[in-house]
Amino acid sequence: MLPAEDVGPTPGFMALLRFRSPDVAGLMAALRESVAVLAAKEGFRSAEICRAIDDPELVVLHMGWDTVGSYRRALSAYDVKVAVVPVISQAIDEPTAFEALHVRDARGAADAPGALAADAGTVRLGHASADVVPPAPS
Repeated sequence: MLPAEDVGPTPGFMALLRFRSPDVAGLMAALRESVAVLAAKEGFRSAEICRAIDDPELVVLHMGWDTVGSYRRALSAYDVKVAVVPVISQAIDEPTAFEALHVRDARGAADAPGALAADAGTVRLGHASADVVPPAPS
């Protein structure tokens, strides 16, 4: 039986960073150190460092966080800016932030509605937006 506070999975936020390096051993060491620093931050859930089976120079850092806010606050901490940002800035330039919409584990399954505003596809950084944008009518 599950403890009362452990009612099942809760959707969160995932950061997925891909790296290409001929020095995988050096990259792994740097990523391990980075994950150790990030693991001390509030909202950190987990991290995995994986290597592609078919492409040994391709490495992925997968991190789970409670929210995108906890991830961004972690990245803004001084110790992270010094020790982690130089490492993760070497990631392949592509989207890295993903919100969990469905989670399943041994305890069950859970859905999340998503946190994107209705105008997320049209409003860009530096452009004006309303404080609250209602969902588009169905």
